[in-house]
Amino acid sequence: MVEQASRFYAAGRSPVAPRVAATVLLLRPAVDGPGFEVYLIRRVAAVAFGGVYAFPGGGVDPSDAGTDLDWAGPDPAAWGARLGCPPDQAQAVVCAAAREVFEESGVLLAGPDGDTVVGAVDGPDWEADRQALLARTLSFAELLRRRRLTLRSDLLAAWSRWITPEFEPRRFDTYFFAALLPTGQLTRDVSGEADQTVWATPQTAELRAAAGQWKLLPPTRVTLAEVGACADPVAVFAAAARRDPSSAITPELRVDPDGTVSFAVPSR
Repeated sequence: MVEQASRFYAAGRSPVAPRVAATVLLLRPAVDGPGFEVYLIRRVAAVAFGGVYAFPGGGVDPSDAGTDLDWAGPDPAAWGARLGCPPDQAQAVVCAAAREVFEESGVLLAGPDGDTVVGAVDGPDWEADRQALLARTLSFAELLRRRRLTLRSDLLAAWSRWITPEFEPRRFDTYFFAALLPTGQLTRDVSGEADQTVWATPQTAELRAAAGQWKLLPPTRVTLAEVGACADPVAVFAAAARRDPSSAITPELRVDPDGTVSFAVPSR
């Protein structure tokens, strides 16, 4: 990264525009003991940020901006005020969050109405729809409309916003959300971009990263530490309501006199 950054600045290059994206921290009560677990996937080496553990997520697709869908929870204008962007972009970001978590974990944040959540979504027909989403032959709005489902935007809690450092050739402006795993649904190892999936407490993830067993990018590591300060998912959602998810955070590359390379996160 130091060499990449040095070449970037030496050449006087202009940073590429970051692509708007969304990622979701799926939470569930810990299987053994107190606390809660977070769902993580390890990106395959062939994709951007390969080899690192991350939350399900990806870039906003043009189809996410479609308006023809049933919507429960805060409306796009309220989400826009929360995320610091126009209502149409906020709707696209929220749709992208729900779509990506379905594509990459098989979990659907939708229900027959604004008060319920669909049950198991792991049958062959659901898998066909998931594959169609990945192929972009079916939009998320079309999927919900055809199945007469309502997007439950109230199941998402905005947590933070991170922008990739300017020297990276692929940059993302990513909104981080938290969501509780719906009752009756299970995560599935379905993402073609992942070679491993795991549920882990934030503390376990941090210990494995500190031991060099897991690679975590700064946004993931910082976010795990932040949510790890909460006792349970209810506390995570309460903390999210007090946060400012509209102010972007951009990690800064730092090289210490002894040659140690690290990322510094600007104080907020």
